[in-house]
Amino acid sequence: MWALQVSPLLPLLLRAPPSTSSLPFKPFHFHFAYGKFLTTMNAYTAGEQYSSPEELVTGTWYSVPGLRLRDHRFTLPLDYSSPTGPNISVFAREVVNAGQEEQQLPYLLYLQGGPGFECPRPTEASGWLGKACETYRVILMDQRGTGLSTPLTASSMLQLNSTNDLANYLKHFRADSIVNDAEFIRKHLVTGDEKWTVLGQSYGGFCAVTYLSFAPKGLKQVLLTGGIPPIRGGCTADSVYRACCEQVIRQNEKYYQRYPQDIKIVQDVVKYLAEYEGGGVPLPSGGILTPKGLQALGLSGLGSSGGFERLHYMFESVWDPIITPGGLKQINFYFLNAYEKWLNFDTNPLYALLHESIYCQGAASRWSADRVKDENGSKFDAIKAVKDGQPVLFTGEMIFPWMFEEIHALRNFKDAAHVLSEKEDWPPLYDIQVLNNNKVPVAAAVYYEDMYVNFKLAMESASEIGGIRLWITNEFMHSGLRDGGGQVFDHLLGMLNGKKPLF
Repeated sequence: MWALQVSPLLPLLLRAPPSTSSLPFKPFHFHFAYGKFLTTMNAYTAGEQYSSPEELVTGTWYSVPGLRLRDHRFTLPLDYSSPTGPNISVFAREVVNAGQEEQQLPYLLYLQGGPGFECPRPTEASGWLGKACETYRVILMDQRGTGLSTPLTASSMLQLNSTNDLANYLKHFRADSIVNDAEFIRKHLVTGDEKWTVLGQSYGGFCAVTYLSFAPKGLKQVLLTGGIPPIRGGCTADSVYRACCEQVIRQNEKYYQRYPQDIKIVQDVVKYLAEYEGGGVPLPSGGILTPKGLQALGLSGLGSSGGFERLHYMFESVWDPIITPGGLKQINFYFLNAYEKWLNFDTNPLYALLHESIYCQGAASRWSADRVKDENGSKFDAIKAVKDGQPVLFTGEMIFPWMFEEIHALRNFKDAAHVLSEKEDWPPLYDIQVLNNNKVPVAAAVYYEDMYVNFKLAMESASEIGGIRLWITNEFMHSGLRDGGGQVFDHLLGMLNGKKPLF
């Protein structure tokens, strides 16, 4: 492992990152430190603007192996610019090592990836959480709309009477509102207005950078894992998906190199789906599996540790056996059921509805992923690939309009999704000037081959965050925080507390 501090070389690195062909055989790591910690702007005042006699309900302590937990439920405004309007509930779980309930420990807030996914549910003192609880009182906050925080499910959203009502409701579930929730919780939970450390994974890192932009006074340190967002104004979705397409194609190549037998299997499945009556096979939930739906398995299968293996094992058992003479070839129930569970749209529809909006500041996305995919010509045309005898390419972290027709859990939200895709007046999520002058210690794990958060774009944004230290590695994929046990967390924390010096 080697490390260096960079200043004059940074522009060259940003313009021309090393190619994957030059990677050494063993994982490599290196560190950067940009600039000095400077000044910041004023923090949000969410906790001061809103007050209610029933704003916090705290439960009793309970146990899982090695840990003690208690639940907090906060009553918060849906819209912080209108605190007397409708309220929502935001859930946060407090976690400490067993026996440390009364100890004075610094606080760490964990922000989960997404958008639209709840925090993990602890079952034991292991992984990054076990490591964090050695020194911190950890707060696992279900971001608004997820888990136990007034969850926006495929059924609960039907309570909103119209397309416009739903679209207007959903606009309050982005990073700006999540940060307001976090600041309120900090001011009402942490003793004496103490600052806390924030750990942001993936989209949780995006939220943490929003936190750095608008409420840095509440932050002691920030740790980012695969979560440095594109921060320039307008809508950055097009540049994100262009970069994403490049990495997705590389991931497809690596997948088929590992499992060359799957080339024909996937081609046969695409042909079967295309020739099926109606252009696709009915799914257990009531949706339909088409060739382009099949390609969406790349969303999870290509970008996380173990994804290649899971995808391969799904396809090796895709067909029902023919156990009687003259029996027809058909896709089995196991595969169809696994397909739906893997995509998670039935349990977490908020992800599909808000995914492109996380890249928008004062501009509309207009179904960016769909438009950018078409820029690649026929590369992602599954039926043409079969006709030409080429491998069928899976798509990556992309949401398409057809999903709101073919996926049963999303059908009721097709019109609202279109309204959100055309919305232009999204408020700002980042303040580049504040980030330039940042003085909050920040350490980030940047995964060189990350399919979800592009390396080049992450480096461009990192150059705008004053004082950030980067750990760049190809040892982990996007799921490094989960896969590495406590290693990733411990490494980042060591970069800020002096255990990982610059040289």
